[in-house]
Amino acid sequence: MKHLLILLLTVTFVSCGSTKTVRQAKKTIKGNWTLTSVTYNKTGTYNVTLLNDASKACFEGSTWQFVPNNNTGTYAINQTACNTGERYFNFTIQEVDAQTGLYDFLLKPTNEKGKSETNQGFRIKLKALSETSMQWEQTVLVDGAPFVITMNFTLQ
Repeated sequence: MKHLLILLLTVTFVSCGSTKTVRQAKKTIKGNWTLTSVTYNKTGTYNVTLLNDASKACFEGSTWQFVPNNNTGTYAINQTACNTGERYFNFTIQEVDAQTGLYDFLLKPTNEKGKSETNQGFRIKLKALSETSMQWEQTVLVDGAPFVITMNFTLQ
């Protein structure tokens, strides 16, 4: 009976915490990143507004900071022809497949105090993550067909 109780307590504690894979991803994502490029899976010229904020041209070169201990971050648009400045967000990494290491990444814009002014969030696939690079994919529907936006980051 005592062993059964210890086993149940152990399972409870393990299931309540983040998985090792998610904890490792949060550790890896911590820091300052630069969004180096934004690409699409279809050729052509598209007028895409990323995160309901700015165009691809404005986002390229933007700087991002992730603080995983409280799941917050900022990004700053730096292009002078754009609405420059710092934006705030909360993020969550949810494990999708531990074998492939792919995740769903939920990013919710907030104000400076961390409060969401809308109930809007963006689900993005964390496609690749290493010590020096990160890749996100967001799939949206355009004329009923999937349109994939890929965002490539490098660690500063």
